[in-house]
Amino acid sequence: MIDAIDCKIVKILQSDARITNAEIARRIELAPSAVLERIRKLEERGVIRRYAAKLDPKALGIDLTAFISVRTSECGAGVGSELAAIPEILEVHEVAGEDCFFIKVCAKNTDDLGALLREKIKAIPNVLNTKTTVVLKTFKESGDLPITDLNRAETKAARK
Repeated sequence: MIDAIDCKIVKILQSDARITNAEIARRIELAPSAVLERIRKLEERGVIRRYAAKLDPKALGIDLTAFISVRTSECGAGVGSELAAIPEILEVHEVAGEDCFFIKVCAKNTDDLGALLREKIKAIPNVLNTKTTVVLKTFKESGDLPITDLNRAETKAARK
């Protein structure tokens, strides 16, 4: 579990991973060396997995996002790993229900999406069929976790 100070640090890093330790220290009123030590421990414990830049797909000519349900002959059977190895696939989730996997993909256009489906996804052994939903407009897309909710859960647990 992480404490309230770690929650503040993680929340700041989620919004700007390029922020300096000195600026984090200023915002949370802690010594820069203490912030550096806390970040190092968060990285060691796997709370912070990596740092990345958020790219604008449209600026890169990637105009299409789709969600695809994938049904396989055997759920599991290595299909998840094979799907995860395809660069155009951003997320792979094994799910309960009629389908085995739910994936998020990006492509330049519908032609590229069709090629992705035919040449990469349906070419995986055990894939029986797919169902594709194309995104028309995105109102919210975030990888940020709700850190404020973690604080509330920690506070409730401490009261018991």
